[in-house]
Amino acid sequence: MKKFYIGTNWKMTKTLEEGLLYTRELKKVSEQLDHSKIELFIIPSHPSLIPIKSEIEDSTIKIGAQNMHWEERGAYTGEVSPLMLQEIGMDIIELGHSERRAYFNETDKAINKKVHAALNANMKPLICIGEKLDEKENNISVETLSKQIKLTLKGLNKEHLPHILLAYEPVWAIGENGIPADSAYVSYIHGEIRKILVDLFEETGSQVPILYGGSVNLDNYLSYFEDKNVNGLFIGRAAWDMISFEKILKTCHSLL
Repeated sequence: MKKFYIGTNWKMTKTLEEGLLYTRELKKVSEQLDHSKIELFIIPSHPSLIPIKSEIEDSTIKIGAQNMHWEERGAYTGEVSPLMLQEIGMDIIELGHSERRAYFNETDKAINKKVHAALNANMKPLICIGEKLDEKENNISVETLSKQIKLTLKGLNKEHLPHILLAYEPVWAIGENGIPADSAYVSYIHGEIRKILVDLFEETGSQVPILYGGSVNLDNYLSYFEDKNVNGLFIGRAAWDMISFEKILKTCHSLL
């Protein structure tokens, strides 16, 4: 992989004022990084996208949206279309987060439609996959992930693969009460995900960056970063605080 990806999804945590203050601080940190080594991105809430995009216009920080509908227009109250997000200059669209699946009944079939819509709008889909604790305990993690990958990538061809990102986020490791995953387990799962991608897309399956996200923090981020199967970190709480996020970014940068 040419670059190591490091990004954060703010979820529903930062107001516009808080987000702008954070982004200004992140820009200062970003200016000290070699962006041929690190691809840095943030994913704010929808109301903050336009002002945050304006704030980072003169930087190399990428920006994404947390969700979107698959239709360009229509009677879908409360939804946002790919046309709308393309118009305001989104780089990335996060799709299929486990909270979207759990709280809003989002299916792999729906995610697949959104993946196609994002690619058609020249935006990079960041597709989240992950198994639940009972699936892990019953030793069907790989089968679960294989199903998610095959369904969410259905209908794509080899040309599409270099333009997507995958984020492995085990459901049992996410959130305030998440259990940080052992680095050896993450390495194994990332290796299995890579095999699935190459089996599906022999020529370009090796080009898809596979990020790890799931209770990444100051105590464990290096164990994931140092693994050859991990192509990026998708960080939650540890990235919402600029002090800890700066440390993670600068340390990773120094080791690349």
